Amino acid sequence: MKIAICDDSVEDLLKIEKLLFEYKILHGNRDFEIDKFSDPYTLYNKILEGDMVDIYILDMLMPGQTGIDLGNQIRKARCENVIIYITSSDDYALDAYGVHAVRYLLKPVNKDKFFEAMDYALSYTKVKKEPIYLIKTKEGLVKRPYSRIEYIENANRKLEVHLTDGEMLKSIFIRKSFEEEIHEIAEEKNFHQIHKSFLVNFDYVKQMTIDGVTMESGKKLPVSKAKAANVKREYLLFVSEKYI
Repeated sequence: MKIAICDDSVEDLLKIEKLLFEYKILHGNRDFEIDKFSDPYTLYNKILEGDMVDIYILDMLMPGQTGIDLGNQIRKARCENVIIYITSSDDYALDAYGVHAVRYLLKPVNKDKFFEAMDYALSYTKVKKEPIYLIKTKEGLVKRPYSRIEYIENANRKLEVHLTDGEMLKSIFIRKSFEEEIHEIAEEKNFHQIHKSFLVNFDYVKQMTIDGVTMESGKKLPVSKAKAANVKREYLLFVSEKYI
């Protein structure tokens, strides 16, 4: 569990950190890490890069990048993680509602209200969330659940993420190798790389032949000769564990 605090006032930043430490002592079973940001641009760039945390505690009024700017970017990434606003003005409550903030607390922060906000935030994040895949597109960072991905193709150094509803998302130019880009999702038992340019979700393989697979969408994808034996073995194992 990771929590990010962002406030351009170092004094207020440290006050919130102190409250979090007090909360942690009172609730020994609730463990979390804290990242502090006095520069909103630093946090903004982390969000753009897809480096997300579970709970964001944001000052509303900051120079350059406001708390609403940060909240909007979090939501553009289709990230449903918790946002709590802490501010000296109650003029922006409606804006906070627009980015689905769970609490809007006024400075100086009341300890009981802050602890209640943390109780809610942590109970919210305990709800099991489906793994998600982040795609860096021209329009920004886009998030889709693993379960909706039928297959991913490396097409001219761009990832084409094909979804079960027919949607296709195209990434910006990738600098890493295809294997590095798909490393995390490929660790899931239902995803396997069948070719140097294709990662497929075995849940949506309709038919497997010696040299290829047919997906539920009807798309036929090649299986490389070097991977054929292993892909067949892994697929049969996957099917046996799932259905037998």
